[in-house]
Amino acid sequence: MRIVSLLPSATEILYAIGAGDDLVGVTHECDFPSQAASLPILTSSALPTESDAATIDRHVRSGIHQGSSIYHLDAGLLERLAPDLIVTQELCDVCAVSYERVNSAALKMRGDSRILALEPSSFEEVLGTIGTLGAACGRETAAAGVVAQLAEHAERLRERAHRELTASPRLLFLEWSDPPFPPGHWTPDLLALLGLRSSIEFPRAPARAVSWEAILENDPDIIAVAPCGFDLPRARRAVADLDRHPAWRQLRAVRARRVIALDGNAYFNRPGVRLVEGAEQLLDALVKLAS
Repeated sequence: MRIVSLLPSATEILYAIGAGDDLVGVTHECDFPSQAASLPILTSSALPTESDAATIDRHVRSGIHQGSSIYHLDAGLLERLAPDLIVTQELCDVCAVSYERVNSAALKMRGDSRILALEPSSFEEVLGTIGTLGAACGRETAAAGVVAQLAEHAERLRERAHRELTASPRLLFLEWSDPPFPPGHWTPDLLALLGLRSSIEFPRAPARAVSWEAILENDPDIIAVAPCGFDLPRARRAVADLDRHPAWRQLRAVRARRVIALDGNAYFNRPGVRLVEGAEQLLDALVKLAS
């Protein structure tokens, strides 16, 4: 089978279930595992990717308002690769190439490529997508094994959090820093593994911006920042950039230096096989703050 993955999380899942050798094309953001970087790249971004969070947000909002896509898809290369299966998503036009654009390109191709769109909104549904991908490429047994391992890891993490988090801090988790986006979709489920919830959150729904006034009124004990698409160094820079906002500087967590920067790109924003690992990193940071 020839598979094109237009979703970094799907690329990670496909490798995890042993279907990596079937991949013939990926996105410019498919950076894990390292083997994915050697495959043909079908997408590029129109965003100023090295800019700060506020600048990227302005470009995204402007592009959406004008009806333009923030991702480019190489339809010619897609046709030349002649995939049997194209994996994409319908969850978020900001996270990956839109389903409409992929479908439009596929309709113009010769042959009969199947399009599989993934759109999990909870951790349970993320596990379900692993099974769905396994069924689509004949790796059902391997997919079931990966799901079982993740469920076991999640249960061990739940037990550890119960032992080590002797108090439940009032936590605010941010999926974007400027403007602030409290978490949506599966992230509240990851916090629940630790016996926590974000003081503002949108479970199983898209994250959305809230005002700095709302953040100041919320005034949490601890803030965790995992900006979508940012690795750890960029997340740390995003936290530093927040000092420009007077409301941020007034927050108790900021004044007490109880702000945690996390690698959102690898461990929180992608609905794939590393989510539980991300929750474990957050637990490590919380335990360290409490010691």
